[in-house]
Amino acid sequence: MKTTPFTEKHIALGASMHEFAGYNMPIQYTGIIEEHMIVCQGVGVFDVSHMGEFWVKGPNALAFLQQVTSNNVAVLTPGKVQYTCFPNEEGGIVDDLLVYHYEPEKYLLVVNAANIEKDWNWCVSHNQVGAELENASDRMAQLAVQGPKATETLQKLTSIDLSAIPYYNFTHGEFAGLPDVIISNTGYTGAGGFELYFYPEDAQKIWDAVFEAGAEFGIKPIGLGARDTLRLEMGFCLYGNDLDDTTSPIEAGLGWITKFVDGKEFTNRAALEKQKAEGVSRKLVGFEMVDRGIPRHGYTLLTSEGEPMGVVTSGTMSPTRKIGIGLGYVKPEFSKPGTEIAIDMRGRKLKAVVVKPPFRK
Repeated sequence: MKTTPFTEKHIALGASMHEFAGYNMPIQYTGIIEEHMIVCQGVGVFDVSHMGEFWVKGPNALAFLQQVTSNNVAVLTPGKVQYTCFPNEEGGIVDDLLVYHYEPEKYLLVVNAANIEKDWNWCVSHNQVGAELENASDRMAQLAVQGPKATETLQKLTSIDLSAIPYYNFTHGEFAGLPDVIISNTGYTGAGGFELYFYPEDAQKIWDAVFEAGAEFGIKPIGLGARDTLRLEMGFCLYGNDLDDTTSPIEAGLGWITKFVDGKEFTNRAALEKQKAEGVSRKLVGFEMVDRGIPRHGYTLLTSEGEPMGVVTSGTMSPTRKIGIGLGYVKPEFSKPGTEIAIDMRGRKLKAVVVKPPFRK
């Protein structure tokens, strides 16, 4: 298995380790529910150094990104971040990702760990305009410092005014005595905070500085288990569960990142534009359990009459709500909030109701 600059730290702290996307990663330390609540109420730190990073540079960088991504990169100015996806030719999604406009003619793509090689090959094979591409995944480390106390924690370590960085914006500069750290007001928890990008050789210094700064707020390391429950409570999609090569962004409720603007001829645009105009045969929805039960990935979703119509793509017991919640694809006529549906849980037909995420208010 691959390691991150923090793998030995996780093991020394007693984390429960498991393979994830080819990396030896911490799943939990003291328990998923406890770690989930630490992030919601205080501040927690995730090692997300397994994520992939690609630089896209040169005079043709924008043209390349407009062709391979669904969102309109042309609206980005330096310092702004955009959520988007790589559509494939069959109507599905190669991956969802973030685009950072680092400076004129220079962008950073942050892709899912499990898709680094797949995404890199996709970008290289679809680079028809001669953009400069660099796979920097092995030369960047990343921590996500999340929670309502994250800003106060990190402000101790930089002269940059973190409160002046809006959501989905970033800057780069001095942090913990190190130059050129990327400080990004992003994260996949819904609890607020920042993501830090830095060189692997600086990893231990940054880890130690962050934990010292957050000690008064009860800062703790957090595993990938709580990362999953946090993102699901917000209704955020996870690639491989809610999104994949067969799910279109229109079906997945990602029409807002699929921009049919003049001059942007991205992959499979015509088919996706037709979907948006004519409708789709399934839609991704959020649901809450009415009956007691925990929905799990792969469980069959049923109409209220018991007819199969889809599957649960993500599901868990909500740590903050104490009820079962999930995401899944249903027939469009069952996608309206308030609609009663059912879930086949090992032969038991349990009631649920469609709701509009987030589940955690």
